[in-house]
Amino acid sequence: MTFEQMILIIYIFVLTFISLITFFMYGIDKNRALKGKNRIKESTLLGFSAFGGAVGALVGRILFHHKTDKFYFSLTIYLSILVEVITVGIILFIAFKGVSL
Repeated sequence: MTFEQMILIIYIFVLTFISLITFFMYGIDKNRALKGKNRIKESTLLGFSAFGGAVGALVGRILFHHKTDKFYFSLTIYLSILVEVITVGIILFIAFKGVSL
């Protein structure tokens, strides 16, 4: 296994871990909203969405029907997913550029 392939595995692990955290944050915030308790700040939700948790945010929004009417949440999540996919693509290209199938 090359260094680049290890970086790819670590990056995907980090994205998965942050997405899980973000998913649960959306669920917790929705639960708190329904109960009228202290909420998680929108900036925190957006920050986790933008820095690796976009997939978890998207699934959390759909599953919990939370923040679905907020355009800036949609924009942040979709742009973050695009950046994450492009980043994985670049790392894949670098990691396997010398490998012939």
